[in-house]
Amino acid sequence: MLACSFLITLGSFAVLPYMSVLLHQRLGLNLGTVGAVLAVASLVQFSGGVVGAALARRIGLRGTMLVALAVRTAGFAAFVPGLGSPAVAIGALFLVSCGAALYLPANKAYLVEGAKESERPKLLSASGSAFNAGIALGPPAAAPFVLTSPGALFTGVAALFAAVGLGHALLPPAAAPSTDPMREPKEGDASRSGHERAGREALPFTVTVLSVYVFMFFQHYLALYAVPRTSASFYGAVLMGYACLLVVAQPLLSEWIAGLAYRTAIRIGFCAMAAGTALIAAGGRPGIGAGAVLLCLGEIVLFLKNDLEALARSSAPPATVFGRQRLAAGIGAFASGVAGGQLYAVAEDMDMVPGFWLAVSLQSLVVPVLLMAVARRRGPSRGTPDKRL
Repeated sequence: MLACSFLITLGSFAVLPYMSVLLHQRLGLNLGTVGAVLAVASLVQFSGGVVGAALARRIGLRGTMLVALAVRTAGFAAFVPGLGSPAVAIGALFLVSCGAALYLPANKAYLVEGAKESERPKLLSASGSAFNAGIALGPPAAAPFVLTSPGALFTGVAALFAAVGLGHALLPPAAAPSTDPMREPKEGDASRSGHERAGREALPFTVTVLSVYVFMFFQHYLALYAVPRTSASFYGAVLMGYACLLVVAQPLLSEWIAGLAYRTAIRIGFCAMAAGTALIAAGGRPGIGAGAVLLCLGEIVLFLKNDLEALARSSAPPATVFGRQRLAAGIGAFASGVAGGQLYAVAEDMDMVPGFWLAVSLQSLVVPVLLMAVARRRGPSRGTPDKRL
């Protein structure tokens, strides 16, 4: 399963980080249109996790992953004719996004179903490391071909996903749901109203929306910023280093992150993202590289902690919890894509592109302040441990 996770991101990130460049430079779409396309694709990819969770309840986790991989294989294959047609290329991107929407909630649920709550940080961090190992190798491996031989690149990625789909067909069924006492209803849960339970579950959802909103500025627009100022090879090397750092650091920090108070994790994560985007604004290879390191720290803390909190605060099946988290991520990614495309275009027209990253940094500083203000107004929910605030 971990090997397949590595291959999936290896293929995906041989292509997806360069989509803004392909759509803008090769197919001639203006930046506003590129931003809108990426925003809608991100919304489909993330928010479609709710559909993936519903499908998993009907056909099982393994069946859902097989359907998802078939859709993604078709999407990458459709990019080959799409290289001469913006409409076909956009359709192919949406197919790939649909496949990711179906796959990821089922993948995470397959790993943690039947596991004790204490085992979940290590399982989720190991899965993240496998995914990020593929992310590390995908961009630099594709850099020499993405603009010169994209047809061969897309054909190879489609073949890779077809092979991964065959590998998933050999997986055993998912484990039975956990009977770990830590997952049993805690004292006071039965007396909570539906409003109180919804309030407990709303905070990880909200923090996920805002975490992904900030992070996707980096994901979507670093290529447009870094490639003209450095090179495609340097950009690929930054992504490779970023992913390698995730692979190593996330498992090492997983227990520490699990033990953090939620408010502390929010402060650390968003402040790291603010500092990282400010360094990117400084420009040059040192600024971009150091900024990526700090953004990596922010991602590790916020993304893992949000998933752990969402699981701990909900009695729903893991696939449903991860589907909701993907919906939250979709909302954040959509907002980031829409706002980012317009903001980047304005900054480019004014020849003040570093100001784009300073604006993102300012938003990263404001977010935790607003979240803490809302959390203080709500106060601790009855029976909720302080560390989950």
